[in-house]
Amino acid sequence: MERIMIIGCGGAGKSTLARQLGERTGLPVVHLDQIFWSPGNWEHLPRAEFDARLIRETEKDQWILDGNYDRTLELRMARADTVIYLDFGRWRCLMGWIKRVVTHWGKARPDMAPGCNEWFDPEFVKWLWRYNRDNREKNYALIAKHPHAKAIVLKNRRQVRRFLESI
Repeated sequence: MERIMIIGCGGAGKSTLARQLGERTGLPVVHLDQIFWSPGNWEHLPRAEFDARLIRETEKDQWILDGNYDRTLELRMARADTVIYLDFGRWRCLMGWIKRVVTHWGKARPDMAPGCNEWFDPEFVKWLWRYNRDNREKNYALIAKHPHAKAIVLKNRRQVRRFLESI
């Protein structure tokens, strides 16, 4: 595993897994939220700038990328040698998101652009609630389309813990 991408619903723990995997493997971790959002204002970068940053990261020999950003899944998956899909249920993800909001309320998470402080976003809750309905089938189809990349599907926190213990 040299080029790993982690996808899944918000609140599933993608960034936490990326950080822990980076600590265990020594691979550099890139949180897509850090390169998508402009520091300090919850405004995303222009598409061309985000794409250029993402391409620079994926052209490197080693990386762990966490985040969805559906428009770029194909690009990342084509360059990844491992895809980890956190395919958790919506209630688990909602609880994970609530914990994240409470823990980081009013300040930026370590995996977020500086100054993009955590807050309650009703639109995000709707997206999270519909994530599996709108994305699960598409994610599995995309994984199947890229057999060069080893697929690791983890369905709960226990499986994530066991996976990390195996590294």
